[in-house]
Amino acid sequence: MTLANKWTARARLARMRKAAAIFAAATAAAAATALIAAPAARAQSCNASQDAAVQCFVSAAVKTNLTSLRYGMTLPQFQAYGVAISKILQARQTYLVLAGMSSAVADAMPPTNADGSPNLAAQQAANTSIVAAEISSGIIALPAETTQQHLIWFTWDLTNGMNQGPAILLTPGFLLRTIDTYVVSATTSGVVNWPQVNANLAKLVTSLQAAAILRLPANITTAQVITFAQSLAQIIYTYKAATSRATL
Repeated sequence: MTLANKWTARARLARMRKAAAIFAAATAAAAATALIAAPAARAQSCNASQDAAVQCFVSAAVKTNLTSLRYGMTLPQFQAYGVAISKILQARQTYLVLAGMSSAVADAMPPTNADGSPNLAAQQAANTSIVAAEISSGIIALPAETTQQHLIWFTWDLTNGMNQGPAILLTPGFLLRTIDTYVVSATTSGVVNWPQVNANLAKLVTSLQAAAILRLPANITTAQVITFAQSLAQIIYTYKAATSRATL
């Protein structure tokens, strides 16, 4: 090899080494940038909207064992449930009705049979039917980004929390117990006279409203409340049959 050829080969090798060094440096810089940008991108995603913020919180809560998946939900479904809860809390009338009825169920319709043995299914069935009655009678409306199932799960969670602690200081189940007295008084030999129950409940609602004890929001009619009360009577009867109770 001539001197000129050796020089050319060495120059070519030097250029290749320089190019490789530049490529390695660029790759390292890109990797470092990606590592730095990833948390920022995640933060920006979590701050993109209220829904995104809730989804990030739910994901972090599950990962840190602050809460856990339930009712057979996957993480994406649980995140959607978290978003639904945030919408429920922003819908004042819906939230107040769900919370009030959950408290009443925890008090008057415990997750046990008459003999004290567990029967969570009966309580959850009552909650499920009550939510359906609230929606069908127009007492509540589904907030945006929620389903009837979300509302049912929400009442299950609320009621279950009230089941497990002494948070109930009064007796919020008085409404359900009052309605039950109409069912009991109209029952003969185990048979309920439902027309009598319905008529008496209609009189009760009307008299409470006339006495200003029951005050309805502008978007709820007396007829809707009567329908809901009559549905509650049927739900109470079903619950008592499932738990072998004579009364609430």
